[in-house]
Amino acid sequence: MDVRLLSTDADREAAVPIMQQLWSDADAEEILEWTGEDDYRLFGRFDDGELVGVAGVLVRDVLHHARHAWLYDLVVAESRRGEGHGSALVSFVESWADEHDCEHVALASPLEKTDVHRYYEDRGYERWGYVIEKSL
Repeated sequence: MDVRLLSTDADREAAVPIMQQLWSDADAEEILEWTGEDDYRLFGRFDDGELVGVAGVLVRDVLHHARHAWLYDLVVAESRRGEGHGSALVSFVESWADEHDCEHVALASPLEKTDVHRYYEDRGYERWGYVIEKSL
């Protein structure tokens, strides 16, 4: 089992069905568009050559954080959940972020996802604020 950067169009196309399990309202073209942005990195977790999970990462320097890796789009194929693939992806992203001079890994999660919050808190993540947004 390994984790690697999904850098080619074919790699990103293979990730679309898994990404759509998280972003069910997005079509393949939309997903390929944002995963192909220059500063977005999509990592894939493989088991015997099968892509079983993905994690998208952007590195950012913003006022409220030092340099950090913003963890987006962490999703494991529904049929492969509970096998440790998500934890492996999070560990990989943390190591990758450290190697790329990031001081933090950060993410946003919907308020109602208490199990998700507990998952990250059990791994040392601190809930310190809210993401607040307004649709335009």
